[in-house]
Amino acid sequence: MTDFLRSIEGTPAGHDMALALALLAAVLHALFGALQKGRHDPWLSRAAIDVSYGVIALPFALFVVPWPEPHMWPIFAGAFVIHAVYKVLQAMTYTRGAFTVVYPVVRGTGPFFTVIGAGFVFGETFAPGQWAGVLLLVGGILGLAAWNLRHVTMDRATMVPALWLAVATGAMVAAYTTYDAYGIRATADPFTFLAWFFLLDGIFIPVVTHRRWRQLPAAEIVPLLKRGVLGAFVAYFSFGSIMLATRLDKVGEAAVLRETSTVFAALIGWLVLGEKVGPVRAGLMALIAVGAVVMEWAG
Repeated sequence: MTDFLRSIEGTPAGHDMALALALLAAVLHALFGALQKGRHDPWLSRAAIDVSYGVIALPFALFVVPWPEPHMWPIFAGAFVIHAVYKVLQAMTYTRGAFTVVYPVVRGTGPFFTVIGAGFVFGETFAPGQWAGVLLLVGGILGLAAWNLRHVTMDRATMVPALWLAVATGAMVAAYTTYDAYGIRATADPFTFLAWFFLLDGIFIPVVTHRRWRQLPAAEIVPLLKRGVLGAFVAYFSFGSIMLATRLDKVGEAAVLRETSTVFAALIGWLVLGEKVGPVRAGLMALIAVGAVVMEWAG
């Protein structure tokens, strides 16, 4: 698999593969976000996911993939710090704001910042038509957040700080997307980066939430751990897909396409959870999809 991925990097086949991986990441990221905003404390939900994917990654990192090159350890340290800050901000956001409002804000600001960051770090450029697609997609996502904000009734008292935290979280999404793209390109074997990333990334939140685990009723431990294992496998394919996509093709394009996750999140809510969509939300979802198509077509 590693040899195959190397052979298609920077080729039309690599572009098509990156497109498919980014869309897969979008679908799974919608599910991943929902798993963290449910009946359990978002901090504990994230901790259960992290410890699960860290434990699962351990044997692969130690015994399956090639050992990281010496220059990779400082890169892993940087990724650890960036993702730790991101996860703290994310948990604070989900704790204070309604998921249907704050999730689109995070996902809407993230790709805009990422496109700019990828321009500085990797020298990527977007054609005017692609910028139009990006703005359509981001506008649709933020419009969805505004519409949900107008109609949401829960967490109103903490909504303003939650929105600011959501913007900060979006900035950290851009930071980790750009940095992880740099990291996965810096090693010969992309699966070495993925295995060690998940192993190291699974440490921080379980450690800082140890006191919260003591307050969790015993009857909730097993259901939370089950959610954690499910979330771990979703994370592998979601975050793994977007990281591979950023190695194969443009970081900015992959990041923008991933944020169609807001469409899939709304579809999950409608088809699985029985939530109402309505004409306005349907129109905004269509705008997001159109933005993604325009960005890809104009490129």
